[in-house]
Amino acid sequence: MKECEGACGTPEQLEKLQAVIEESRTTPGCLMHILQEAQGIYGYLPLPVQKTIAEGLGISLAEVYGVVTFYSQFSLQPKGKYRVSICLGTACYVKGSDKILAEVEKELGIKCGECTADGMFSIDSCRCVGACGLAPVMMINEDVHGKLTPEMVKGILDGYKKEAQA
Repeated sequence: MKECEGACGTPEQLEKLQAVIEESRTTPGCLMHILQEAQGIYGYLPLPVQKTIAEGLGISLAEVYGVVTFYSQFSLQPKGKYRVSICLGTACYVKGSDKILAEVEKELGIKCGECTADGMFSIDSCRCVGACGLAPVMMINEDVHGKLTPEMVKGILDGYKKEAQA
């Protein structure tokens, strides 16, 4: 597992990853399970982790990368402690969720798909959270914030910033 040395987080994370690969490698169709476990260990699936998985299973990096990029549950980028997701589904979009997204990006100083340098916030968009009656909707981790206006964004984010400092 030379590929991951020094590039796969902490030694403890690498040890956990290697253990998952070793215990699962002989199970047919184990790639999804290993990827899910690896994302749980690292929070996302950086290229060195994918290379380690490919090497450990004796498959190509292209096969691993193909699965990672096909399924939306996997992330190639780190996620923040507070994962902000703005719904861009039809009901939310027609009620201005694009403006909510723009305001979140402005307040956090990052774009959709990015994570703040301090690791506190990341922004993503989604297509529907099933709360169309509350449109436009933003989720922060498991908390749903609905009937939003751009003017509400700063106050909501400030609440999470204060919580993080407590």
